[in-house]
Amino acid sequence: MYIYPSIDLMGGRVVRLVEGKRDQVTVFDTPPAELAAGFRAAGARRIHVVDLDGAFTGKREGAGANREAIEAIRASGVAVQIGGGVRDLATIATLLDAGFERVVLGTAMIETPELVIDACAQFPSRVVVAVDARDGKVAVRGWTDVTGRDAFEVAAEAAEAGCAAILYTDIRRDGTRKGPAIEETARLARSLWPVEVIASGGIGSLADLRALAAEEITACVVGRALAEKTFSLEDAMVAAGERGIEGEGDRPGTGRTRGRHRAGD
Repeated sequence: MYIYPSIDLMGGRVVRLVEGKRDQVTVFDTPPAELAAGFRAAGARRIHVVDLDGAFTGKREGAGANREAIEAIRASGVAVQIGGGVRDLATIATLLDAGFERVVLGTAMIETPELVIDACAQFPSRVVVAVDARDGKVAVRGWTDVTGRDAFEVAAEAAEAGCAAILYTDIRRDGTRKGPAIEETARLARSLWPVEVIASGGIGSLADLRALAAEEITACVVGRALAEKTFSLEDAMVAAGERGIEGEGDRPGTGRTRGRHRAGD
């Protein structure tokens, strides 16, 4: 299982929220670029960056508040998948042309699904769809609005659209370090195979990583636990059984090789 360290940004600074709530924010002193460089040095093959200002406002890079930090992270040399306020094709193209590896769409999957379909067709293997669930229902616009849509149904639609991966987050666990939604994530991963499902939300111990890996989850996002130095990225990678970049595409623990993502078909 691959570990994708997460860097969440508000006002150009690294932060972590609890359950996505802006009034439950922890601000970290480490500059974003320094944090990214540290992850790269530790062996991260990809980091997950969220422009929270953009997610809440619907405007990319929080009207410029995070622009410098995001560019500095990209310039650190590590591959980046970026999300938050990405809601049109022009923005997706701009980000990918600028050197970001993958773009994460969330709200668009609910409000403008045709955009997701077009993006997956135009940018194969480079579009990740975030399915953020609160009590099984998808939440959008920075998790502030809960829809009536079933999270698993939306994930299936995103997979059918041809996305490279599904980023599945249990909102009630995010930022709590109380443990991820292992059973739900594993069930989703089995139902969508061979489309990758990335686990997110609540990871707080090395045991959590071992449990996810045991369920053959191929990747997970870790944020607060790394920011608060609960464990190191190196130890996390060992616990997850992470192999080198050349091993991407192999299903952990089985020796079987993943089929191509639908985005590449």
